[in-house]
Amino acid sequence: MRASMVRQSNFAASYALVALACVLVGCATGESPACRTGERSMLSDLLYFGLSKPAGGVITQEEWDDFLRVTVTPRFPAGLTAWPASGQWRGADGRIVREESRVLQLLHPDDAESERSIRDISDEYKRRFAQEAVLRVRSRACTSISG
Repeated sequence: MRASMVRQSNFAASYALVALACVLVGCATGESPACRTGERSMLSDLLYFGLSKPAGGVITQEEWDDFLRVTVTPRFPAGLTAWPASGQWRGADGRIVREESRVLQLLHPDDAESERSIRDISDEYKRRFAQEAVLRVRSRACTSISG
């Protein structure tokens, strides 16, 4: 019976080591996609902007358009995509907030200038519209333009 317990213990330890190795290998290979010929590796940032104002009311289409024209476009003149959405999030006070929002997608190189520009966009939105936060989702992407 004792030999059986030792074998089970060794099996459990071996299994744990194999599982750990699989996790580590998965993490090491999961950093960025391998782009195909003709594709360019870029970063894709999705920014989520809530439209509810803390004092009541909502950010209007005109205010949003002005924000894009004045704040976003000069920092990303090559292009961007924005669309309406609705969602929910937990505020700092713990309450669930449901609101209409806008999603902004920016494809850009992995460089300090782009990083600074995205932070500036988020900071300006929070300042201009008294917002608590802007959600950012960042991922790597392979891009190409077909003509």
